[in-house]
Amino acid sequence: MPLQLPNLPDIEAAAEVVYHAFQATPQYRWGTLSQRLGTDCWVKHENHTPVGAFKIRGGLTYFDQLRQRGDMPREVISATRGNHGQSMGWAARAHGVACSIVVPRGNSTEKNDAMRALGVQLIEHGEDFQAAREHAMHLAAERGAHMVPSYHKDLLRGVSTYWWEFFRAVPQLDVVYVPIGQGSGACSAIAAKLALGHRARIVGVVSAHATTYADSIAVGRVVESAVTTELADGMACRVADAAALQVLIPHLDHVVKVSDSEVAQAMRWLFADTHNVAEGAGAASFAAAWQERDRLQGQVVGTTLCGGNVDSATFAKVLTS
Repeated sequence: MPLQLPNLPDIEAAAEVVYHAFQATPQYRWGTLSQRLGTDCWVKHENHTPVGAFKIRGGLTYFDQLRQRGDMPREVISATRGNHGQSMGWAARAHGVACSIVVPRGNSTEKNDAMRALGVQLIEHGEDFQAAREHAMHLAAERGAHMVPSYHKDLLRGVSTYWWEFFRAVPQLDVVYVPIGQGSGACSAIAAKLALGHRARIVGVVSAHATTYADSIAVGRVVESAVTTELADGMACRVADAAALQVLIPHLDHVVKVSDSEVAQAMRWLFADTHNVAEGAGAASFAAAWQERDRLQGQVVGTTLCGGNVDSATFAKVLTS
């Protein structure tokens, strides 16, 4: 059975939860980015949340749903490359719940530091996200802790609020480009579009070096694919989520693959044109729009700077390469 998506009352209720922590993030039509694309380009600035990425919205509503059901655990465990872990840490701290997060070895130093600053017990395990995820599930079972997945209906409730904000603020959007990590961002864009009856086409974006979602969507079932991206860690997934696929397959217009070099160029342009820092996954949306710029003329394009949490040394290297 497909996962039931949040409807309009769900999203509006979720917004009330989110806005207790921070207000709606801005969206701007940037002149120089529009000039580069040759058409109107809007950016939704989810890098302006308290953890520098959209994931916090889902953490807030996930814990709020636990509270409403009277199911608040003593400890939560999850896996991440960084932003989901910060979301869990922020919300767990607010509810007085212990939080352990598993990250793969070699994960972003600054994302790790940010999670620890939120009270997270950080555990390094495995060489990629999938290995970290499997270890987190094992630890949760061993400890009797609550395992928080990367994709869940209670996460979608919160993440949908950012697309709800965007579609309401810019009703003239013709197409939006949405990076796909484990699927919560893209499925939430679909939920918000359906809830508002918006006409925008939704285009999924994956790393050309982490293609499980593109490959799985193409054949209609989960296909495991190797991960070799060095820059887009927020999209570095080896195994697509089956429930997310059931939402994405009928509702995405198509999927674009962006290379690390294209992502790096988009990071440089976003900084030059907006003076906002984008992590790899945070720049993937504009990278995809740039790749398809010839077919976008005369359309209003929506992109998302969905996260700005990139290590300083990595960003410095991107800017000077």
